[in-house]
Amino acid sequence: MIDRRTFPAGTGAGLLAAPLAVEAQQAGKVYRIGHITSLIDRPERMEEGAWPVFIQGLNSLGWIEGKNIVVCVAGARAQTIRKVARTIPIVTLNAGELVASGIVQNLARPVGNITGMQDYSPEKMGKRVQMLKELVPTLSRVAVLRRGPWRPGVLAAYRQATDDPAQKLGIRVRYVWFQSPEAIPDVFAEMVKERDRALLIWNEPELNLLGVQILDLAVNDRLPTMANSNRWSKFGALMAYGGKRDDIFRQAATYVDRILKGAKPGDLPIGQPTTFELVFNMKTAKAFGLTIPLKTFYLDHVADEAREAPFRQRLAGRPPGR
Repeated sequence: MIDRRTFPAGTGAGLLAAPLAVEAQQAGKVYRIGHITSLIDRPERMEEGAWPVFIQGLNSLGWIEGKNIVVCVAGARAQTIRKVARTIPIVTLNAGELVASGIVQNLARPVGNITGMQDYSPEKMGKRVQMLKELVPTLSRVAVLRRGPWRPGVLAAYRQATDDPAQKLGIRVRYVWFQSPEAIPDVFAEMVKERDRALLIWNEPELNLLGVQILDLAVNDRLPTMANSNRWSKFGALMAYGGKRDDIFRQAATYVDRILKGAKPGDLPIGQPTTFELVFNMKTAKAFGLTIPLKTFYLDHVADEAREAPFRQRLAGRPPGR
């Protein structure tokens, strides 16, 4: 899978540069921007996420809805779009692992018609395991929950980024998945039987719709849960750690700007977040009898990640802060 949301945008050749109605003839070109959601046929949900920040980012760069851009919304999977849109530039807003999935050749020079922002990084996967261990020092068994099977390349990358740090910490990681919501109680019963002591939630849009059900069972079975975005902490996850989504979407807008001004997607290095969020649900922590050393966690993890991020951007061939 590509990511939570992808954004196909195109210029020239009559695809997105075709002027619209009389207004376009008077004010210049109006570009059509298609927004593809990963939550099938539910485009209205984009207002609940960071989409407004993306639009604000476009506005700050001079792209105004109804003036020189028109946003067209559709519910579909990004992978499907890639199969049929070989020439239309595609900007990922908040991608998972793009290289292992076969979407781009490498982050520094993606080639082809895809570029944008990638939230995935092995470092963050390892930090999530490390944080769980710091909060629960006796932790030795962790389950990773996902919905349905993943493509082999992506799954292998995520597993390696999780297994390597877990092994160093003496933690056994078990991977479980389900196909229908009705199977979730059985999955949690299996976790209890296998003596799993914590739960990891990876970046998977389909799981977001089931957050309340999943976290109710996790709290009931006393499984401290680490997720990748703060929405999971609202559901009841003990903590969430990942790139700051507003900043990621704001950065994605700069890719659209450059493409509409003539840049080729394949020449634009894939960006990664440089700001991070660590969110705790203190009610859940209290229910588990855990004390959260907030200052220590911030200095050891979030601040450290922020210091390292610009260096990793340079290694990837992308100037930091752009």
